[in-house]
Formats: sequence, C-alpha cells, structure tokens
Amino acid sequence: MSSTELPSVPPTSVLPKAASVRVAEGERLRSVGLPGVTLTIRSRPPAREGLEPALYVHGLGGSSQNWSALMALLDGVVESEAVDLPGFGDSPPPDDGDYSITAHARAVIRYLDASGRGPVHLFGNSLGGAVSTRVAAVRPDLVRTLTLVSPALPELRVQRGAVPTGLLGMPGVAALFTRFTREWTAEQRVRGVTSLCYGDPGRVSPEAFRHAVEEMERRLRLPYFWDAMSRSARGLVSAYTLGGQHGLWRQAERVLAPTLLVYGGRDQLVGFRMAQKAARSFRDSRLLTLPNAGHVAMMEYPETVALAVKELLAETARKTGRPGTGAGSGPLSEHTGTSAGAGN
Repeated sequence: MSSTELPSVPPTSVLPKAASVRVAEGERLRSVGLPGVTLTIRSRPPAREGLEPALYVHGLGGSSQNWSALMALLDGVVESEAVDLPGFGDSPPPDDGDYSITAHARAVIRYLDASGRGPVHLFGNSLGGAVSTRVAAVRPDLVRTLTLVSPALPELRVQRGAVPTGLLGMPGVAALFTRFTREWTAEQRVRGVTSLCYGDPGRVSPEAFRHAVEEMERRLRLPYFWDAMSRSARGLVSAYTLGGQHGLWRQAERVLAPTLLVYGGRDQLVGFRMAQKAARSFRDSRLLTLPNAGHVAMMEYPETVALAVKELLAETARKTGRPGTGAGSGPLSEHTGTSAGAGN
C-alpha cells in the first residue's frame, strides 16, 4: 500500500484538539500511554471491593460510549472499563498507522499486560468481537469469560448492509465517499448509521440521538477520522481472507474461555445465520438470540444482555469455585447452545 492512497495524517502531537468527549454520569476517562499507542479508557468506579475486572471493545466507527448502558447495568457485578481503540473515540491514531485486527488485538493485550487487570471478562462488538476473539485465542491467560455481540467473523455470503464497509477499505474509496457526502449534515449521517445498526431505530431516545449527533460532529473535525475508518475496514477484510491458524474461525475454536454469543435477528451487518456456526465453533458457548435486535444489541436491549452476562458469570463462578460475582442466580440453560427468544 503506497503512502499516497490515503490522506497523510499529521503527527499526534500537532493534531488539533477536538471538542470534549461526552462522559456519562458515573463514568470517567483517562489516557494511558503504551508502546506505539495511546489509549483512552472509560471506566466506572467499582461499586464495592473485590469485583472481577471487565474490559469492553467497540466496533468499527464506534467508541467506548457504545458500552455505557451495559456497563451501568453491571455495576456491582464487575469492575468495568471500556477502551477506545487507536484512532477511535478519544484515542489518537497508532504511531505506525496499523489498523489491522492483529494491531488492535495487540493494543488490547498491551493494555491488559500493563494494567495487570487480567484475566478479565472480555466483551466485544462487531470489529471488537473479532479483536476480542483473537485476544482470547492467543492470550487465554488474560480472558476469564468472553461475550461477543454480533462478532465480525468471516462469512461466505456477506450481508448486503456490510458491502459498503468492505468497499470503504479499498484504496481511494474513502476520499471519494468524503467528497460525495460533503454536504451531509451530522444529523443525516447519524440517521443513516442508526438505520443500519439498530433493528428498530425508534428505540433511540431523542437525548441519545442528540448525543450521537454531537459525537459525529466532533469526529468529523478529526483529520484522521476517515483514515482510521478506511484502514480498519481494510484490516477487517484482510482478516477475513486469512487461513490456517491465523484465520478467525480457527482462532474461535482455540478459545478456552466460557463464551456468550449474542446475535440480532435484524442485524444488517452480521448474518443471523452465523449464530449457529459460532455456537459450534466456540467450544464452551452459550447463544442468546434477540429476534428484534440489530447489530448493537447491548445498546438496544441492554437489560436482556446484562441478564445473560450475569448468568454466565454466576455459572462460571460456580464451576471454578470462585466467590460470587454479585450476579443474580437463574437458569442459564435457555441460553446454552439454543436460541432464547428475547427482545420482542
């Protein structure tokens, strides 16, 4: 890939300061410097001592804010932190410009190693699901349980809604799209993203929509926004073509951690038909299907997802003989290898 394919990005030290990132009540942000990357970490103060740590990884074009609703519902269950991947949210671009799945996974691993928080309950959505799968496969010592919401794992028959994401990774397409959409307002862009990612866009409250528009306006002012998007899309497409031990499905088979898989019946980006393949591939899996959810079930149906997570953690604690996590008791069998008809 030549350096002329994408707009050059100025060094992080001279990038203009964008508007402040929104921090919800009970949350805080901090910046963590690591070799080659600087990560912004969103966290919630633990409700009590002794809670096991959790780390959340967002999808393409998202940020740590995508996990705020679920994090709040898991107060008292885990000690929650969510990462802004390099080039997204409030994290600056990586020093080497590498946005591959491997590079994103390496950033997560570096943070977990540096913070000493592992093993964690690891969560991933979409692109973050692919990243988290790789982390769990190559560093099982860092992952206690794995929760994947619509993970971006290779599909032979790609969803129609995912085609633009794949095209975005082609050289020159990002610049072309930028010119084509120059007149689009932040509100128009958010409506488009909401229609693509939500099973029912009507579930987005006016307040949440306003916050999303403000965040979109902030991101569009970042000179590296489209570079991060296009390179990450390219990295995801490249990961889909890898075979052998580096293939994502092969790595899914290597995951040892108990895994909760969440799929939405109205997902336009990840095929609902992939749910059963994922349930077979992850050796210790539980499958939660939400017929009316789209691509971001943890934002559309956070209460349902939180309940399934609590059950996973409670069952895992019982099996390992660890003290309770604060998760509520209840049968997990309805989620294990079957379709739970929630989200109606």
